[in-house]
Amino acid sequence: MGNKTISIIVLFFSLALFGQNTKPCDEYGSAREIIKDLDSIVNPNGIQERYKADIGGVKQWVYVRGQNKENPVILFVHGGPASPISPVMWMFQRPVEEYFTVVNYDQRASGKTYNANDTLKLKNTININQYVEDAIHLAELIKEKYKKKKVILIGHSWGTIISMKAALKRPDLFYAYVGIGQIINTKDNERLSVDFAIKEATRLKNETALKELTSISPYPGNTAITRQRIIIARKWPQYYGGLTAYRNNSRFFFQAPLLSPEYSYNDAEAIGKGSLFTLGKVLPEFLDTDFNHVKTFPIPVFMFLGRHDYTTPSEPTAEWLKNVKAPFKKAIWFENSAHLIPIEEPGKLLVTLINDVEPVCK
Repeated sequence: MGNKTISIIVLFFSLALFGQNTKPCDEYGSAREIIKDLDSIVNPNGIQERYKADIGGVKQWVYVRGQNKENPVILFVHGGPASPISPVMWMFQRPVEEYFTVVNYDQRASGKTYNANDTLKLKNTININQYVEDAIHLAELIKEKYKKKKVILIGHSWGTIISMKAALKRPDLFYAYVGIGQIINTKDNERLSVDFAIKEATRLKNETALKELTSISPYPGNTAITRQRIIIARKWPQYYGGLTAYRNNSRFFFQAPLLSPEYSYNDAEAIGKGSLFTLGKVLPEFLDTDFNHVKTFPIPVFMFLGRHDYTTPSEPTAEWLKNVKAPFKKAIWFENSAHLIPIEEPGKLLVTLINDVEPVCK
């Protein structure tokens, strides 16, 4: 995978998982085997499955893990577009699996699902409505297969668009909705993200950053969202900790799939291919996303807000939550996180799921 390809993936929405300076899989094989052994669920009451399910006419990889089959089920809808969480779940998910059964899936044209299908046949199905239908289909499948009345729905970043729409369309399937890195209005987020970077660059007198950021301002504005503008708009907010708090890079995150027990090297490479295949097709819809018109929400809603998140800034979400009517609602701030709350504050994530979310799921 060339540097040009990787730069698009890493800098676009900051959620592609296969990063720079990757090496052949043999150099990671021993470490992967150790992680696989540690990650194995040996509890006889537990569940550890992965399979290709026919979802919306596409074979999509599904991963189900938990220490007790009787626990509540979480359906996690990953970000991106086309950036699956499955190859990094080994980094943070094991404690959650003691209290919940967690279902992840590689969305159409994402990760292992990308490799499992003929992409030429997917071309006309890469749209938000289809992703929403897929999430609903999978929720129905989970209910039936694991004999659950409802599931807990969690969306992350791009996945919050899919999840919000799924919850609004089929609230009967879900006990509650949890948004992590929630998107309310994409263009507002883009503006706030670049404004943050300009503010930090000005404070720290970073002339290089200011020159690049000035070249795309006002952002997004009324000018076409070109590849070059996107790269600059992602580069500097990330550099100032807007993806992972207090860090100017997130290499650990982008290279983590190379150690995943679930992924081969070819699967990891497919993340980048899927991102390139997907981004241009969903970009217009993505940029038009706006949930400000949603004044009532049909199920309990929780927003997990990264205090330092300038990939999908938290302030618009907090404001939306104040004004929406719902059976129950709560904002939980993660003071030491930016955009990657499950990895940055996994302990608080678990405690919050147990103490705040699970009690409403009766």
